Amino acid sequence: MSAAEEVVAEGHEAVEAVPKRAMTLGTGTSLLVLAALLIVPVFVKNFIIFQMTMLLIYGLAVLALNILTGGSGQFSLGQSAFYAVGAYTSAVLMEHANINYALTIPISAAVCFAFGYLFGKPALRLSGVYLALATFALATAMPQLLKLNFLEHWTGGVQGLVVTKPDAPFGLPMSQDMWLYYFTLVVTVAIYIFSVNLLRSRSGRAFMAIRDNEIAASSMGVNVALYKTLAFGVSAGITGVAGSLGAIAVQFVAPDSYTITLAISLFLGMVVGGVGWLPGSFVGAAFIIFVPNMAESISKGLSGAVFGVLLFLVIYLVPHGARQAAILGQQLAGKLRKN
Repeated sequence: MSAAEEVVAEGHEAVEAVPKRAMTLGTGTSLLVLAALLIVPVFVKNFIIFQMTMLLIYGLAVLALNILTGGSGQFSLGQSAFYAVGAYTSAVLMEHANINYALTIPISAAVCFAFGYLFGKPALRLSGVYLALATFALATAMPQLLKLNFLEHWTGGVQGLVVTKPDAPFGLPMSQDMWLYYFTLVVTVAIYIFSVNLLRSRSGRAFMAIRDNEIAASSMGVNVALYKTLAFGVSAGITGVAGSLGAIAVQFVAPDSYTITLAISLFLGMVVGGVGWLPGSFVGAAFIIFVPNMAESISKGLSGAVFGVLLFLVIYLVPHGARQAAILGQQLAGKLRKN
């Protein structure tokens, strides 16, 4: 058992450093999860398929935040702004320029990467709670910016834009929801593999060196300014892809869909999934999608209070999120095999 696993098992303070092998699942487990994601939609209704699509989309957004916070140690409460930019970029290109939905996704990624990189430049002077406040301001301002009169022709103003959901290509015998789910799954797997390789690369090691000790990283020759802004750009780009897919899945974009509530939900998903553990991004996404519905089914009048209690129990029982639960489960399985 690694040092990080021992600390988690003993319930000490949060573990910042994540070993490379702990960033993702094992090959066998990953293949089993992928097989389940491929097979399950065949046997469920379209509404369940839609929920699974949204789980993948929010999982991408949480994964992007995980790269920024878990990878480079920069806190952000502004991911909803990047999500909104990605969503509106695709919506505008599809509805005003008649560009194919698949082509709008890399464009959204590029636009959001540039936006995040440029935002990261002035944010270099900030860290910790001050950086969180700066990104909070960005998330608060974005819905109002999308309502500006001179943008109304493109964004639809307060009323937003309706997006046309694509049909399955080549006459494939599947519903729109099922096709979009598999399309989203392919994009998600590609970005997940890219993220794992990024954090294992030289750039990823630079991110984590900055996260652990910025002064030490600088003294070792790491270009702190470059890698911090690069982390912002990559995180914003992936979030933009999630926003683009979200706009296509929901078939609608409006400023009030991308408020600070969304940013806090994504941050919550990262914490519940385990900061720095990439598979936990999708566990956290499942939490922010399904647990509020569970809370409402328990008590419609007190759904917020029930959700708060459930969240408190999760944080109290597994303070390091799904990563801690996975480590404990692995330890238990090892003991059972020995016995």
